[in-house]
Amino acid sequence: MKKAAVPHGLKAVGVVGAGRMGTPIIGHLARKGFATRACDLNAARANAVKKLGAQWAASPESLAAESDAILICVGFDREVQELLAKAGPLRKAKPGTIVAILSTIHPRTVQTLAEECKGAGLQVVDSTVCRGGEAADSGTLLSFVGGSAEVVARLTPVLRAYSSDVVHTGGVGTAQVAKAANNLILWACLVADHEALALAKHYGADVETLRRALLISSCANGPLEKWGSQTMAWAEDDMAIVAEMAAGAGIALPQAGVNREICRALKPRRYKLEAYGR
Repeated sequence: MKKAAVPHGLKAVGVVGAGRMGTPIIGHLARKGFATRACDLNAARANAVKKLGAQWAASPESLAAESDAILICVGFDREVQELLAKAGPLRKAKPGTIVAILSTIHPRTVQTLAEECKGAGLQVVDSTVCRGGEAADSGTLLSFVGGSAEVVARLTPVLRAYSSDVVHTGGVGTAQVAKAANNLILWACLVADHEALALAKHYGADVETLRRALLISSCANGPLEKWGSQTMAWAEDDMAIVAEMAAGAGIALPQAGVNREICRALKPRRYKLEAYGR
């Protein structure tokens, strides 16, 4: 397939992390004409990256040196901090490089790293993604992005390669706030879906017929639409960030606390009624 041309702006994009979300993002960037490089701690992912039309970088350092923009798609706060620490590999990027943190982490971490990286000439923003793996595959993610209007404008063509919607949420760190709000509501809906369908099954309703009907009712929600295709693998981590943010702000979120405990109990399971012992 012939790659699209990138007419101007950021041409070389590096992606650190070739996991469930990073890999399809890499493919979309390559197909849209960006000179795309990727790296991951798991070297076995190199072949998949190359098949998508991207180059495999031997290390984050080498990736950083060749990139105009770098997308960080790793799992945890600690990993992001290690990449952008004073002696971290991404500090070797060229001055003026935009570093976008797609990982879901605490907004304070992003703000601290953005300030610390100014001395190296790096422009750190957060650009969290929503809608899950299927949207990543189809290139229809929602990207929240936090940073200055000028930097966000420069980065947006990169984000549009894999996102059907891009929303500038404000200053650095606000994309993490937006993602936290999304996750808080997401997991609350999922818990409510579990309980409602378990109750309906107990009283003899055709659960699938009811589920389809509820999707055209006032309680329609994303997890109900995707019922049976997702897990709660990241629920505990997402809700831990929400809890830390709430504690730091002195705000009580009682429902979020209850949902966190329920999500922890249901984490190993898919969206099945058996999770409630029915």
